[in-house]
Amino acid sequence: MSIQSLSLYVHIPFCSTRCGYCHFNTYEGLDRLFTPFTQALCAESGQYADALADQWIVQTIFIGGGTPTHLPIACFEQIVHALKARWPLTEGIEITAEANPSFITQAYLERMRAAGVNRISFGAQSFDNTLLHMLDREHDAAQIGLAVRLARAAGFENLSLDLMYGLPSQSLSQWRDSLEAALALAPEHLSLYGLTIDDGTAFKKRVERHLLPEPDPDLAADMYINAEDRLTEAGYVQYEISNWARKTDDADAQADVRPLLASRHNLTYWLNEPYLGFGPGAHSWLARERYWNVNPPQAYVDRLAAGASVIGGRETIDEALEQAETVILGLRLNAGLSRAQFAERFGMALDDVFGKPLADCARWDLLTDDGERVRLTPRGRLLSNEVFVRLLPD
Repeated sequence: MSIQSLSLYVHIPFCSTRCGYCHFNTYEGLDRLFTPFTQALCAESGQYADALADQWIVQTIFIGGGTPTHLPIACFEQIVHALKARWPLTEGIEITAEANPSFITQAYLERMRAAGVNRISFGAQSFDNTLLHMLDREHDAAQIGLAVRLARAAGFENLSLDLMYGLPSQSLSQWRDSLEAALALAPEHLSLYGLTIDDGTAFKKRVERHLLPEPDPDLAADMYINAEDRLTEAGYVQYEISNWARKTDDADAQADVRPLLASRHNLTYWLNEPYLGFGPGAHSWLARERYWNVNPPQAYVDRLAAGASVIGGRETIDEALEQAETVILGLRLNAGLSRAQFAERFGMALDDVFGKPLADCARWDLLTDDGERVRLTPRGRLLSNEVFVRLLPD
């Protein structure tokens, strides 16, 4: 039996406050569940390890949320140690944890690093205090810089910052200032996300009540183009629509989809490779099946305590949908989609399945094709959904 690579995602659903734009499965005021949740998550991951650990080797672990650093450090350590004890790990495994710049201490960061976390991602979002207040963030701009300095002192050499653009009332100059402030901290990685107003969020209600203006898509596009230019100038490689990694001597993002300082875990998703998700609401994709856990943390804890399944739903992915998802996710990468890898995976040529929509998008200057790889053009990155919708099965 051949051993295959697998990625693990751990969802920590707890936050001290819930941001108005957030549509993830997160909760505030559930601190009483910290210990039973930790026990439940270790039990869930252990069940999967019993069934699968002899067939897979784990290449990345990503601990996200929510706010993983809202957990007491002892609970955080227990989760990481349980994963490392039960699953075989690749040499040089990437273990990432998300963190909030608020309330983080060097002692907490040092214990994270000692537990094996070697990559940290701070949700900075903006360096403008007015915008941070509008976003319901608990930190201010100064705390972002402090958090980065504490992480460096704790031994983190691979650090990422998240920023948001296209915010209500955000100006281009505010965006440029945030970019410059982020660059001054010299992160190895930057993730830049355009704001979306999702149903069920507090932001959606505020927009509907005219308490917030609708985001301006044209201005957001200008911010994105500005970021592309500025980050290239600063020596970062854009390797995916929303992600940049610091350029290294041995990483060419146009040829190699795994540049050294890219998020190796997120590349699992963009290459449509298998992953398991643990925790409330976490999703998994394995053996042409996608499944997800129940959302409420209490239900998750209760089911595991009772020995019941925590799976809340599942979907079988047929070959047509897997092909479409592989192409769509692959096109998000600046390296593009490899024709040879598609043919090897599915036993048929890319053009036999997607020839017409790819040709149409190339004619509209949304795609380029050098015969080996198909890539989004700069215009295509701005209008990527116009490409992706044409690739989905009927």
